[in-house]
Amino acid sequence: MITLALDTSAKTVGIALLEDENILVESFYNLGVNSSVLLLPAIEDVFGKAGLDVERVDLLACTVGPGSFTGLRIGLGTLKGLALATGKPIVGVSTLEALAFNGIHASGWICPMMDAQKKQIYTAIYTSEPDCSLRRIGEERLVDLDAFLPLISEKALFIGDGAMKYRDRIAEFLTDRSSFAAPHLHAVRASAVGLLARRNFARGEILDLMTFTPRYLRLSEAEVKLLQKNAEEDEQRNPIR
Repeated sequence: MITLALDTSAKTVGIALLEDENILVESFYNLGVNSSVLLLPAIEDVFGKAGLDVERVDLLACTVGPGSFTGLRIGLGTLKGLALATGKPIVGVSTLEALAFNGIHASGWICPMMDAQKKQIYTAIYTSEPDCSLRRIGEERLVDLDAFLPLISEKALFIGDGAMKYRDRIAEFLTDRSSFAAPHLHAVRASAVGLLARRNFARGEILDLMTFTPRYLRLSEAEVKLLQKNAEEDEQRNPIR
C-alpha cells in the first residue's frame, strides 16, 4: 500500500510517501512560509524523488487538528482535491497523537503540547503500548497551562512547541515529573501521520469528503465575533428591565 501523508497543522509543513510501513521519501519544512506556497511543489518533489505519480497512491492521510485554522484547511483541501481526482480514501490523524508518536518509546506519560496562543495550549496525555501504538488518557483539550499542570500525576515526557515555550514553567511546577524531548522531536513528522493513518484505515476510519471538517477545539475569530454580534442583537431585542 502506498500512502501519501501530509501535515500542515502548525508552522511546519511535512510530506511523506510510504510503502506499507517503509518510508520512501519524506520532506520537512520549517521556514516560516505559508503552507499554501510550499505544499503543492513539495508534493510534486516527493513524487519525483520516489519515481511515482499520484495514481499509484492507495491512501491519503493528513492531520485533522487541533492546529492552525488556515494550515489545516490548506492540507485537507489539498487532499480532498486529490481524493476527488483519484477516488482514493482519506484518513485523518489527530495532530496531538502524531506529535506524541515522537515519544513512542517513553516509559511514562507522553504529553504533546501545541502553542495555542492567548496563554493556552492544545494538549492531551498518552501512554505507549507494546505494539508501538498510543493510548490516550482523557480527552484532547484547549486549556490554560496552569490549569493543566496540576493534572500531571505521573512522570511525563513533554513534546511540542508549547512544551518549549513554557519549558521553564513546566519544569518549575513538575520538578521531578517532567522531561523534554530532544530538539528535533518537537514538530509533527508526516511519516508518523502515515504510519498512524494505516492503523486508522485498518479500523475503517475513513473521512467523508462531503461532511468532514477539521477538529479545531477553538472557535475561529469570525465565529467569536458572530456569537458576540448575535448576543448584542439579542440583548437589544430583549433588554433587561
